[in-house]
Amino acid sequence: MKYLHTMVRVNDLDASLDFYCNKLGLVELGRHDNEGGRFTLVFLAAPGDEEAQVELTHNWDAEDLGEGRNFGHLAYAVDDIYATCQKLMDGGVTISRPPRDGRMAFIRSPDNVSIELLQRGDALPAQAPWQDMENTGIW
Repeated sequence: MKYLHTMVRVNDLDASLDFYCNKLGLVELGRHDNEGGRFTLVFLAAPGDEEAQVELTHNWDAEDLGEGRNFGHLAYAVDDIYATCQKLMDGGVTISRPPRDGRMAFIRSPDNVSIELLQRGDALPAQAPWQDMENTGIW
């Protein structure tokens, strides 16, 4: 058995690609438009880790996706959790659970998919302003 991908339904494909690619740093590996089925599939991965993919599924007909909490979350290891969270904040992304411990943070996609960011290796030493930030919303 081999892991292939995780599928996430999205309402606004452009907003989702901006979030996952431009802000989070994933790269698009492939795309498939199915006119008969009225959907688009876009496959993304972290650079250098193309085996672990996220499939964004955009159904062309509008639907209410809700909070997506039954999905759980995606998780990515990052080289510097503080720099990553700062870049995301600078891009307008809310840090739902700041990396107070230098180890873990949570953000949410435009479709409310929870994404866990984990510091690669050992936790970084606690530092301001992160160590004093409160949670925002749910994660």
